[in-house]
Formats: sequence, structure tokens, C-alpha cells
Amino acid sequence: MSATHLDIYLRHALSTASGPVLMDVALPLEAGTITALTGPSGAGKTTLLRLIAGLIRPQNGRITVDGKIWLDTGQRIFVPPQVRQAGMVFQDYALFPHLTVRQNIAFGLDKGDDPARVDELLQAVELTQLAQQKPHQLSGGQQQRVALARALVRRPRVLLLDEPLSALDRSMRQRLQDFILKLHQQYALTILLVTHDLAEIFRLADRVVELDNGKITRMGTPEAVFAGAHPFSEGPALYGEVISCRTEGEYVLIQALIDQRIHKFRLPAGQAAELLPGRSFLLRYSVDSPIVEVIR
Repeated sequence: MSATHLDIYLRHALSTASGPVLMDVALPLEAGTITALTGPSGAGKTTLLRLIAGLIRPQNGRITVDGKIWLDTGQRIFVPPQVRQAGMVFQDYALFPHLTVRQNIAFGLDKGDDPARVDELLQAVELTQLAQQKPHQLSGGQQQRVALARALVRRPRVLLLDEPLSALDRSMRQRLQDFILKLHQQYALTILLVTHDLAEIFRLADRVVELDNGKITRMGTPEAVFAGAHPFSEGPALYGEVISCRTEGEYVLIQALIDQRIHKFRLPAGQAAELLPGRSFLLRYSVDSPIVEVIR
């Protein structure tokens, strides 16, 4: 399956806590990329995903997928959601409680589809041994993998993920992030992911789009949007969380989230042994070198 390019232009009224605002978004999604969508609550992120999926009709807009029109309000074209080939995974998973894992995934199959597709996806998300379990018998991470597999069963052109990992602990989030990357590569997916987690953005996304009051305020690579120098100095310790680490000779280059910004610093390899991705720490930056205390 080849990757999919989307061109999105949407105008739609939003109701927010501070009153009505107009969503006005022009957004290309490059084929085969993961784009992270972030911004404050009420900015319109979930509404944007639902508009793309066809679950909401916009007041004005146009969506094309590899040149094929999904939406054009000027021409009165509205392709219904079941025809759009857009898979969506919700924050609460939205699994059918009375169906087994296999039945939940198979629910999206069209008549005449090869049921072997379900077995392929069960294997891809490592749930073959749990195929006959009901959702209440699964962990949160397992339920989310079922939701991912169900979204992929109809071979979507684009995958829309609405904070799919926000309810999971850090360890499980990282494991599911690995699954998303694996599925992204295996099925050549174009993905739009809503998330507030900067570590997740840096780990998954090729590009990040920041939305506020229905408007795009920043857009670019995660490094361009979030990275910046920090005036480290002697004084109170700063709280941080490791995003990634890379050995460079006798040193380890640490990329970390500190004060809601992404920063890099180097430590001697012996001092960085416990600074693995997901670990939290306190940092002081003296004149000579960083001093780090791992706290979790």
C-alpha cells in the first residue's frame, strides 16, 4: 500500500469556554508522515479529527486525498465516513464490551473482505493469544492495541489518533508508541496524532502543528517548534524527563524535557547510566558541568 497525501482546508464554528470562535485551518498532511497536533484544551483538536473523518459536517471546506475529493462544500460533495478510509482511535478506546477481541477487530470488515485480515492484525499487535477475551479482561494497553487493530482492519488511507495513550502509565505509553511506529512503517500510514505529551511528540512525529482557538499558531519539526536554549545557572534544581540518550565516545548526549522545553546536555557515561528514556531527574547546571539526580 502506498502512503497517502491529504490537503485539508476547513472553516467551522467552535464553542469554547470563552465563547464561540471560528476554526480556520489549512493543513497539508504529507504522505507517510506522522503529524502531531497539540495545543490547549478547547483549541479544536478533536473537532478537527472528527471533521476529517466525516463525523462532523463543516460549514465550509475542502478535503482531498491523493487528489480524490472527500469534501467540497462549494460543490456539495460529502463522502460519508464509512467510505472515507479514515481509521480513528478514540481516547476511551470505544470497544464493544460484549464482543471478543477478534470480534471487535472483525466488526469493521466489509462484506466479502478476507477474514485473514483479522489474523494478520492480531499478530501485528501481539494479541493472537487473547483473541477470545472480552475487553474487561484486558489491560489498558491491550485494549488500546485492539482499538488500533480495529482502526486498521479496513486498510485506511489515514489514521487519526485522539490522545490514544493519555490514560496509560509512562512504561506502557512507550511500548504503545513502539507499536504505533511499527504499524506506521508496516502499513505505510499517514497519521495525525493529538497529544499533549512533548516526549511523545519528539519520539513519534515528523512534524508538529500547534492549534489554539481554531487557528494554527506554529508548525514545523518538533525541534523547530519546541527546542530552545535554556539559561542554566547555579541555583534551584530544575525538574526534567529524559526523551532520548545517545552515546558519544566517553559521554552521553541527553535530550530532555525541562520546563516544557526540549534541551540537550552531555554527561560522562558513568553519570548517565540511569538516565533512560522516561526517567525523571533534577538538574543543576554549574559553571563546569551539569549535576543530575535521578528521582524516578
